[in-house]
Amino acid sequence: MEFIHPDFMLTTDAARELYHDAAEGMPIIDYHCHLVPQQIAENIQFRDITQLWLVDGHYGDHYKWRQMRGNGVPEDYLTGGRKSSWETFEKWAETMPRLMRNPLYHWTQLELARVFGIYKILKPETAREIFEECNAKLATPEFRGQALIRKFGVEVVCTTDDPADDLRWHKQIARKPFGTKVLPAWRPDKAMAIENPKAYREYLQKLGEAAGKEIDSYADLLEALKIRHDFFASMGCKLSDHGLETFYAADYKQIEIELIFKKVLLGRKPSATELEKFRSAFMHDVAVMDAKSGWAQQFHVGAIRNNNSRMFESVGPDTGYDAIHDLPMAAAGHKFLDSLEREGELAKTILYCLNPKDNEVLATMAYTFNDGSFPGKMQFGAAWWFLDQEDGMRKQLNALSALGLLSRFVGMLTDSRSFISYPRHEYFRRILCDVLGRDIEDGKLPVSEMDTIKNMVRDICYDNAKNYFNF
Repeated sequence: MEFIHPDFMLTTDAARELYHDAAEGMPIIDYHCHLVPQQIAENIQFRDITQLWLVDGHYGDHYKWRQMRGNGVPEDYLTGGRKSSWETFEKWAETMPRLMRNPLYHWTQLELARVFGIYKILKPETAREIFEECNAKLATPEFRGQALIRKFGVEVVCTTDDPADDLRWHKQIARKPFGTKVLPAWRPDKAMAIENPKAYREYLQKLGEAAGKEIDSYADLLEALKIRHDFFASMGCKLSDHGLETFYAADYKQIEIELIFKKVLLGRKPSATELEKFRSAFMHDVAVMDAKSGWAQQFHVGAIRNNNSRMFESVGPDTGYDAIHDLPMAAAGHKFLDSLEREGELAKTILYCLNPKDNEVLATMAYTFNDGSFPGKMQFGAAWWFLDQEDGMRKQLNALSALGLLSRFVGMLTDSRSFISYPRHEYFRRILCDVLGRDIEDGKLPVSEMDTIKNMVRDICYDNAKNYFNF
């Protein structure tokens, strides 16, 4: 039997029935990803599998880079850009047999099967054959960027965009639709990053130009952001996203925030206390914008970034040198959400953690603030980044099931820069069906309610997200 076969990862008859009857054919709503809008708009044709899979200029798959480095592959094959496409691909093929039990082993084989129809195991002995077969297919129109998205039945893609972005590529896509909605998502992290005054002032210049407004005060900043927020809404944006180390909820007075902002404009670094107060004010104010616009807000918490300082200086961010943080979440998170709830300004909210110690913390935090206004308004989000592997997904599903309503879950996302990461949705769906199928086989769920359970699977895979985001 081929390794990737129809019942891959489905260990019971009930799991197989759930997957094939309910999950397998559902469309995809990819409500959080890092696809490059320009590449979508220009319907990119990848020169080869290395560009698509491993290295594309500054960008690439930092999941793969981390493991290749761990297998002794020098940087010249990765971000160095000094090796040929074949040489880099060959190093990935050499790494594959060492990856067993890492999710990349499964994802690689799933992508080969689902995208290219290749069911051979990638290893040094098959590398050249697979490399050439993939490259031959990538040279055809059926394997250009937009076709790859359509191939997986993707109805909506939400990219990740800075408030200063002019969204020109989204406009171009809207003028020439290709069957998948491509919408912006608001990511204002840089507008909060006062820890580096020089870089922050440069960013404010860019933001001010986009908003048509000089930014000389914190009040000006909020006004500029509101102008851009309205513009994003006019372009179909329905959700925000925030990458945070933890939640921020320090007490502050408005005059303090103005003084901190002025201090940063003068080029002086804020103290730790000032930084926390500013972040607390900023996060509250942009959350109110989301609520007033009827958006959903996403909080990705718990990453510690750019930890290898030498490599950060050499190759920059998002290159595989981030890790799981271990800061406390509960007190500040509850205080932050409570301040919004008391004002009647708490939007639909999805909470994601990177440290599995916070699974139950965020699940209970979310459900503390459900108010009956919308089913599943407050969500404990999908297993994220280092946790979007089998063990992490099962733990997330179990924590949500034990402490909330799995049936209201908005399901999986790619959180990826790759055009062929959509088999991760299949991976999640197989794990979801295996979890539920095992419970049916063990008598923990009634087999007589199989139709209800199938409907729940369809909801989690697609319908809940469609209704939640109102796409």
